Amino acid sequence: MTRRPVLAAAALVLALAGCSSTAPETTPASPTDAAGQALLERHGLEGMDTREVIDHLDRLGGEDRPSTLMASVRADELLLTEGEEELSLEMPADDLYVAVAPYVDQTHECAFHSLTTCQGELDEQEVEVTILDESGAVLVEETATTYANGFVGYWLPRDVEGTIEMTVDGQSGQVPFTTADDGLTCLTTLQMT
Repeated sequence: MTRRPVLAAAALVLALAGCSSTAPETTPASPTDAAGQALLERHGLEGMDTREVIDHLDRLGGEDRPSTLMASVRADELLLTEGEEELSLEMPADDLYVAVAPYVDQTHECAFHSLTTCQGELDEQEVEVTILDESGAVLVEETATTYANGFVGYWLPRDVEGTIEMTVDGQSGQVPFTTADDGLTCLTTLQMT
């Protein structure tokens, strides 16, 4: 099997799944590759670093959300795929992006957050957020609003375990997290009760 059908099949699987629960086998392009740069330019992402690309894409909603671009957040890379074009952007060494979708009734399975296809139940809802590490130290304590995709994302220190607690309209829930190399970037199991 040639590389093109494999890449097309991987992109199709990711598109149909919405969020990624497993990592497709890919051969990422170099960020300095001309095709990779063209991909960034087509989506208004040129000049942005990995953190800025993730923050930008995760906050897009509705018609602003690119329908042809797949953007999967992994522990070591942000993988951007469009058709047969692919670009891998290295994740920051000190932080990992963790996206959380609180829910009441409906959720979906997810391991690697897809910035352009994942959709949570509680979009644009005010939430109280507390993120604690394993020693009980507060990493985040704030009132936030979930994005149009129903998620809210945080850059958390690497190699930390802890708990994310959220409260929405008097209902609350919590979920464990880890930012180890095998940590999930997409948490969809935080049910509000």
